[in-house]
This record gives sequence, C-alpha cells and structure tokens, in this order.
Amino acid sequence: MSNMNRSMEAHRILRRKGFRVRSFGAGSRVRLPGRARNLPVVYDFSTTYEEMRKDLVRKDGQRYNSNGILHILGRNERIKPRPERFQECRDRFDVVFTCEESVYDKVVEELWVREQETFQPVHVINVD
Repeated sequence: MSNMNRSMEAHRILRRKGFRVRSFGAGSRVRLPGRARNLPVVYDFSTTYEEMRKDLVRKDGQRYNSNGILHILGRNERIKPRPERFQECRDRFDVVFTCEESVYDKVVEELWVREQETFQPVHVINVD
C-alpha cells in the first residue's frame, strides 16, 4: 500500500507541475491492507479505484475509512480510473522513478528481459 500511496501522490504533484506523468504497479496484483497484515485485500489491475473503494466500504467501511485507505482510493480515482501494471505497458519513457527498492528491481528486470524496439536509454531512479 505504501508504494501505491507514494507513487500516486508523486503522480499528482508532478502532473500539477506540468510534467507528463504515468504511474504503475509492478506486482502481479493490487494488494491493499486487509483485516490482518498477512491477509491483504487483492484486486486485479483491471479493477477501477472506484470499484475497490465501494468493495471496501461494503466489507468494512469504518475500518477502511479510519486507516485512510478510502481517502487514498478517492484521491487515486481523481487521478486516473484504475491502476496500471508496468510490465503490460510498452510506451517509451525517458525516466522511471520507483518508490521502493523491490519495485526498482522489478522494473529493471522487466526492462532487461524486454525485446528492445527503439534502443533508447531510460534512466531508472529509486527514491526510497
């Protein structure tokens, strides 16, 4: 959750400053804190932030409101409709920022194994 929160907040701030920005997850699915630390609530990347928010309200709105998850999902809805997975995007980027070392590792691995099309360099920077 912390990576989603940081990356989407960075997306919001950079977009407001006039940068062309995209934000992505790098895991296999979207994981949000659940009732226990080892039991996350899991969604596919095709699930919209609105659908996630409504699902969590239905499951335990008070819990997810008090821990800030509903607020974060509401902010994310205003930025873009749904999360996107980096490994499924083939757009060209000049710079990729990551907010966690494990995400940095996944991004670098993905770029390394991808078939190169443009042979243009990309800078990958971790800010963790």
